[in-house]
Amino acid sequence: MPWLLAACVLWMALLAHADESDHERARDAVQSGQALALPVLLERLQRSHPGQVLEIELERDDGRWVYEVKLLQPGGQVVKLAIDARTAEVLKQRFKGAPPTQGPAR
Repeated sequence: MPWLLAACVLWMALLAHADESDHERARDAVQSGQALALPVLLERLQRSHPGQVLEIELERDDGRWVYEVKLLQPGGQVVKLAIDARTAEVLKQRFKGAPPTQGPAR
């Protein structure tokens, strides 16, 4: 699970540059059960959306915590996901660049 280690390192780097109050709010959200811990979220996400994590943010959106994740998928396509931080439900997904090529229709 090298992707999990890389994602955790990325998360720590993001937190190191974040405002201290942001860091505390994110930690409080995880501790209170309003948001899944990052390793738990990433493990669940890799099952449905495999890929290399490029960027992660935890933000408050309309009263709930949302993880915003940018992934580089195995085929080379980038996908941006908005994920409910408490349930890991994918709320939105947006593909950047050309859609993956498909074989001939049968």
